[in-house]
Amino acid sequence: MSDFENCSGSCLGCEEECDGGATITLTLDNDEVIECQVLTTYQAAGKDYIALLPLNEKGINEDGEVFIYRYHEENGTPVLENIEDDEEYEAASDGFDEWLDSLEYDEIVSEEEPGE
Repeated sequence: MSDFENCSGSCLGCEEECDGGATITLTLDNDEVIECQVLTTYQAAGKDYIALLPLNEKGINEDGEVFIYRYHEENGTPVLENIEDDEEYEAASDGFDEWLDSLEYDEIVSEEEPGE
């Protein structure tokens, strides 16, 4: 279902933040192929998830849509799974929102540090 480029493929064990270079190619159920930027992997409600930013043929995300999948690794190979349960999807979405909030907090803190 997926193919990582510019990435070790081991997000859960990776201690580096993705610099925007990691991409994944998804083949959807309708056989549509979409290139996505890996935004982050994170935990929510005791499970691991991955957030992906779908890109058009020019490498741009035009509508701000984000794909969230359950994520794990088998023998070092990343595996993405659809989230079928509404409650699980809500928990995964909340976890992604918390990640976004932490980015905004980090930006605020880094802006304040030089002029302390």
